[in-house]
Parts: sequence; C-alpha cells; structure tokens
Amino acid sequence: MGPRMKPLIVGSRGSPLALAQTKLVVADLKKKWPGQNFEIHVIKTEGDRVVDLPAAERASLDKGLFTSEIERAVLDSKIDMAVHSLKDLPTENTPGLMLAAIPKRADARDVLITRDPDLKIALPFDAVIATGSPRRKAQLELIRHDLQVTEIRGNIDTRLKKFREHPEWSGLLLAAAGLERLKPDVTGLSLTLLPFDQMLPAPGQGALAIQTRKEKSGEIRKFVTAIHDPATASAVTAERMFLEALGGGCREPIAAYAEVMPDNMLKLEGIAWLIGETRPRRGHLIRRIDQAEALGIDLAVEISR
Repeated sequence: MGPRMKPLIVGSRGSPLALAQTKLVVADLKKKWPGQNFEIHVIKTEGDRVVDLPAAERASLDKGLFTSEIERAVLDSKIDMAVHSLKDLPTENTPGLMLAAIPKRADARDVLITRDPDLKIALPFDAVIATGSPRRKAQLELIRHDLQVTEIRGNIDTRLKKFREHPEWSGLLLAAAGLERLKPDVTGLSLTLLPFDQMLPAPGQGALAIQTRKEKSGEIRKFVTAIHDPATASAVTAERMFLEALGGGCREPIAAYAEVMPDNMLKLEGIAWLIGETRPRRGHLIRRIDQAEALGIDLAVEISR
C-alpha cells in the first residue's frame, strides 16, 4: 500500500442547502479521484447570522454576505477550496483567489409552490405569494398586477413550514435547484416550474463554484478540473458580466439567463429595473460561446440605451 494522501479540506456554509451542495461536489470529486480523501469544514458566515433580517436590511450589508468568512479561510490556508452558490459570489474576484471550477448547472428556473394542482384555482384574484427576493417580486408584478407579495425569510425548510402555517398564502416561490439538491418534504403541495419568459433567474442561479487560492493552485485545479463544465461556465460568465455592467450593487432587480445553442452559440436574455424607472428593460443577444464576457456587457449596454 502506498503512502496515505493528505486530505483536502473543502469549506462550506453550515446551512442544510449549502452542506447538501458541498456533499454533492465532494461525491463527484471522490468518483473522479477514489484514492483521495476530501473533508468538509463548516464555516459560519455573516449571512447565516442575519438570515432573519428583512431583504432590504440585508441588501444594505456587504456584498460578500455569504462568502467573505469562507474566502478568508481559503486565503489563510485553513481550507484548500470552498464550494459556493455562484449567485452569492460578488462579480469581482477577491484578490488572491480564483474560481477553479464550475460544475454542471442544475435547473436554473424558479418554482411556484401551491396547495392545488390547478394553477387557475390556486391563484385567485389578489392571491398572496411569499418570496424574499426583490427580483421575483418585480417579475411577479409583470405576470399579474393583482398578485400580492409577502416577504418570507429563512432556509428552504423554514419557508415551507411557514407556508404550511399560513393558509391565507396562495403560493411560495423557491429556486428549483435548491429543491432538487435538498429534497425537502413537499407532501401535499404542488410544484410548477416557471418558464424563463415569465421568470428569469438571478445571474448564476443553479450553478456552484469551487474557489481556491491563486498561489500554488495547480494541485487543487488538478482535482477540480475533472468536474468543471465549460458550457455552464460560459453561460454564467455572460450572466454575471451582465450584472456587473449594470452595476450589480445598485440593489435594483436584475435577472438573466444564458443558454448554449447549436453551433457553439450562446444566447443571453436579461431584464433589469434601472434606477429611477418603474418599467423594466428587457432584451436578448446571441454571440459565439467564446465571447461570453462581451455578450454580457453588450446586452447591458443595449438595454441601458
């Protein structure tokens, strides 16, 4: 038997969804590298401590609400790599760190959870929909002006529990990827996937990112490149550049989704509420897949005119 390989430490938030996502990544890594040991190290973030704050108050905090403590652990060599929900990562790279791999994306759509399989019955006039996302709220109002939105906070299980406790609420909006990865109890509830022409996701929604140090990153990249998905990486790059070009920190609702088309073309659709405007700007562009960064910037420029 050869010498025992040093374990690689993988950092994760401690929320049930974050741990489920990290375990999926580690399981994929173990399949590719059966002789290597991967250990998960849980790190509590500022976002975990303020999870019950209203969305408006959370938005006033730093961009790296769910990531900064984990990034510090990577920089301090306390962990070898970190697994993030890509939509939580600020669009600008933290000095000294890099995205080493982006695995294949899960379903990027949002899900409407109701108590009745017949959507026409489930959403009566003035129906109340629970969501903690300004992006979802803004797009709901485009679908039906009569819909009422109530804010909900907490992890997926907490939100489902609150929904069951409030029979006056007609629906709950959650991300399909989170439901797919966590597999919570949805007994007695109906799930309807919302098409992108009704509800565009947050840039990077459904995608994970593996982050490591730039310095001496070759060893880690050797492992994580095995689960990197170039198509997902191109798509989320376009979405995140769209967000960055529009000033993603302005706290106005911004949504985008890019998909790889035949012949290595990439289509990006985006919607944004510009500061001071009540109606959104929406558009789409198509570029070659190797022009993902330019695609995101170009679409942001086009809808800002």
